Amino acid sequence: MNRPSEILEKYFGFDSFRGKQEEIINRIVNERKHALVLMPTGGGKSLCYQVPALCFDGGTIVISPLIALMQDQVDALRKKNIPAGFVNSTLSKQERESRLENFLKGKLKLLYVTPERFRKPEFIEKIREMKIDLLAVDEAHCISEWGHDFRPDYSRLAEFRNLMGNPLTIALTATAASEVQKDIISKLNIPNDEIKIFHEGINRPNLRLEALDIFDNKEKYAAIISVLKNYEGSGIIYFALIQTLEKFSQILSDNGFSHGVYHGKLEDKQRKQMQRDFLNGKQKLILATNAFGMGIDKPDIRFVIHAEVPSSIEAYYQEIGRAGRDGKDSLCLLLYNQEDLYTQMEFIKWSNPGADFYSALFDLLKRDIHAVNSVDGIEYLREQMNFKNRKDFRIETALGMLDRYGVTEGSIDSRDLKIVDELSDILLDEDYLKEKLMNDNKKLLSVVNYFRGEKCRRVFISEYFGFKDEKPCGNCDNCI
Repeated sequence: MNRPSEILEKYFGFDSFRGKQEEIINRIVNERKHALVLMPTGGGKSLCYQVPALCFDGGTIVISPLIALMQDQVDALRKKNIPAGFVNSTLSKQERESRLENFLKGKLKLLYVTPERFRKPEFIEKIREMKIDLLAVDEAHCISEWGHDFRPDYSRLAEFRNLMGNPLTIALTATAASEVQKDIISKLNIPNDEIKIFHEGINRPNLRLEALDIFDNKEKYAAIISVLKNYEGSGIIYFALIQTLEKFSQILSDNGFSHGVYHGKLEDKQRKQMQRDFLNGKQKLILATNAFGMGIDKPDIRFVIHAEVPSSIEAYYQEIGRAGRDGKDSLCLLLYNQEDLYTQMEFIKWSNPGADFYSALFDLLKRDIHAVNSVDGIEYLREQMNFKNRKDFRIETALGMLDRYGVTEGSIDSRDLKIVDELSDILLDEDYLKEKLMNDNKKLLSVVNYFRGEKCRRVFISEYFGFKDEKPCGNCDNCI
């Protein structure tokens, strides 16, 4: 077995580990024990499973939430002559089978997959044959319904681990408050005394944290222009609403500011091109929703502006972590407006349907599944559920949860949605659903307290994540 330090130098070109990387890798490689890693964005989380993967004889499965993210990571590994691959829906059946066979034969050391891949019987059949020495769960906060980026299939990871023979596991995330950490460990079905949590803290002193109270769009535009004129280099401006993003895109264009846009309404090809243009420097400024950024590893981002209030400290911290990865001074500016707060409150409401809503949707699906699987199935559901607000996304949330709890299979998009079980008790548990809604509102309240608070902004974020010994940074607007 190769030593971790030799792997680090041979493939990654570093002569020493940084932070807690060596301690984490030692636990995985030498002690063969599970780990949960909380490390700031840009802190080197990937090395904590990539180095062990090259130390072990068997293969490593990496579960990643986004297809674009895994493709970027695999491309980067291949450039280092590391045998890695991915299996996802962008490949033909023949390509998927070929890569699985190569992984089975040891020709690939790391195989990246989305959790949705475990729904495929042919994939499960192959997985049972494989020698898997390590399971790496990237963006592990997606496991938790109490987190800021819950993805239903992630919460089934205990089942997936069982299919793989419950291999040695490392879970990694930049953002997880204490209740989310507990949920990650629980959902992985690992006893508390068998997993160690590694905290790296909020150690990004080069990030200047500022917040401004903004009255209207005119003030918001003035604040953005001030940053654009005073900061050279690349930057990201985050928006909560696509319509606001498009409005500011037009204003910036009219005033001669070149930029790109990235949001869910764009075709997949357009989004990929925009991401490539930003990463290679063809486009310096990008206006984006929170769909942009996971896996963006660009060292010279000089500023990140939140033009609208984010939903949680977790989301905010993850997004500002994309700035200043080269260690140089970078600005993280939050523009706070009361109207934007109401927008996030609406998002929270739509993300938390009540028991009555789940019951009514389930009855509708049972009664008229043929209409639901028609060309305009989603619009049919909106009409039948008496939606008057086309921005109300409770249907999307509810359909995702029905799928998560095994009530349905298939999808409206592929026109093969079907009911396979009764409505889960948890979706009828009003107390649980109210607790979830309250938790999401508390997260938003923490963003308000971050803006209004007078203590050091880095200390506030550190304490939110459970780090109580952070000293004032001397660099944020509150300190100065």
